[in-house]
Amino acid sequence: MTLVAILSGAGISTDSGIPDYRGPDGLWRRDPEAEKLVTYEYYMADPEIRRRSWVMRRESTTWRAEPNSAHHAVAELNRKPGFAVRVITQNVDGLHQLAGMPARKVLELHGTARTVVCTRCQVRSSMKDALARVEAGEEDPPCLACGGILKSATVMFGQRLDPAVLAEAMGIAKACEVFIAVGTSLQVQPAASLAGIAAEHGARLAIVNAEPTPYDELADEIVREPIGTSLPALLKRLA
Repeated sequence: MTLVAILSGAGISTDSGIPDYRGPDGLWRRDPEAEKLVTYEYYMADPEIRRRSWVMRRESTTWRAEPNSAHHAVAELNRKPGFAVRVITQNVDGLHQLAGMPARKVLELHGTARTVVCTRCQVRSSMKDALARVEAGEEDPPCLACGGILKSATVMFGQRLDPAVLAEAMGIAKACEVFIAVGTSLQVQPAASLAGIAAEHGARLAIVNAEPTPYDELADEIVREPIGTSLPALLKRLA
């Protein structure tokens, strides 16, 4: 059984119509006011920021997005005999799961946009239900269980990654035979360090990304071609 770890970043979802918010030209870099909408300190302190955040969530392209050929290729490899696939994703869109990857095999480093969490009692509920409340006129819907402030179950700026999820990701990086970093600049730590950890522990490292990354010199294979065609081809060669 070959353990294949796939670290996916924003680049894998751009073909699905989801923009790269955090990239060099991303919205959060270009507009400091927009960045406040996903910064924990501002979000918790300012009801107006929260109101604008709910508007942004309602208008998100995520709800119209469908998995693309790259997501489907990963799920297809997972179904093939002889392969154990684990996805470690920096994305919050849930498209790997929609493509057919079992949720238990997907580690969401930055959480998920499809769930909301109460910042007081930690109860989780559906983003769809929360957005229906916004649609019905609640500009900043409180937690139905305790009245606390609700937020997307994503890791905002100013919040740390879930240590249990990160520890599991590091364990996978150390154990895998093949590590593929796709659509990620490998510049945001600690996620980026997973590529180095995998290489240090003997994994074959492939990097599929349009731009150079800090880990290119460790890679056994570097692919600069469009992800929608190059990743499926790469995974077919594995199988």
